Amino acid sequence: MPLSDKRQSKTAKAPHRGIRRNLHDALGTGRGQFGFALVALVVLVAVVGPFVAPHSAVEFTTAPYASPGGRNGFLGGDTLGRDVFSRVLHGGWVLLLLAATATLAGVVVGAMLAVVAAYRGGWVETLIMRGVDVGLAVPQMVLALLLVSVSGASLWLVVFAVASSQGPQVARVMYSSTQDIVERDYVKVARMWGTPSLKVVRREVLPNLMSPLMVDAGIRLSFSIIIVAGLAFLGFGRQPPAADWGVMINENRLGLLTNPWGVIAPAILLILLAIGANTFTDAIARTTLSESQSEPEPTADTAVPSE
Repeated sequence: MPLSDKRQSKTAKAPHRGIRRNLHDALGTGRGQFGFALVALVVLVAVVGPFVAPHSAVEFTTAPYASPGGRNGFLGGDTLGRDVFSRVLHGGWVLLLLAATATLAGVVVGAMLAVVAAYRGGWVETLIMRGVDVGLAVPQMVLALLLVSVSGASLWLVVFAVASSQGPQVARVMYSSTQDIVERDYVKVARMWGTPSLKVVRREVLPNLMSPLMVDAGIRLSFSIIIVAGLAFLGFGRQPPAADWGVMINENRLGLLTNPWGVIAPAILLILLAIGANTFTDAIARTTLSESQSEPEPTADTAVPSE
């Protein structure tokens, strides 16, 4: 009996893990709770900090490199006599916003390139992946420095430079995952029934890419934070006297032996954020792997309705 039009419109649905389930399972582990706590702490400091800071970020309150305590403030003074504690509280939200935006852009573009290359194949795959290989041949920081040094130090260029350096990394990782998915029976059956490619990608491929995509996004976020802070340290990003954790490390490094908190405080927050993001990402990867090993893979025979 030939398949009806209604049956041809159906696709073999594979079980996939949603974003909520990934997050819930990761938060159910000690590793995930520890990583989430570190990230939440740093984000809380960055977001709430400007509203609770005792002084403005540019107010002169004490002598340069004044030691902590008393009238000098909780963390003392910086290179110009501004309150280090206040500048730390003011200096995180823009950096986190830039890193998150760049990561999102890089992940979206990289994932799109990977899906198109793996799904279409042929010359499209060759063209995309050879371009990705060229991007991978250039170190991320070098590529970001090249872009911002040629075009100037503006915030949108920082985002573009970091996203451009992250995109090829994401594309390479997601290409391997997408290749595995498009070769599975339920995707082959959907394509065999003549389901439009966009519908197959949206309903069958993308949902099953969410877990590896979330894991890779967490890793990319850590790298983005380091690159954005590094660019600010080198003068490509927010400019003094604006408070920025990367700028603070550069400004106060000469007084490291006098009052080290101008360098140590922002560095600790950046380290905690990177460790937290990587730890939480690792928790997602572990729970996803454990769950996938316990679930049987659907086949074309079990997916096709019986006559």
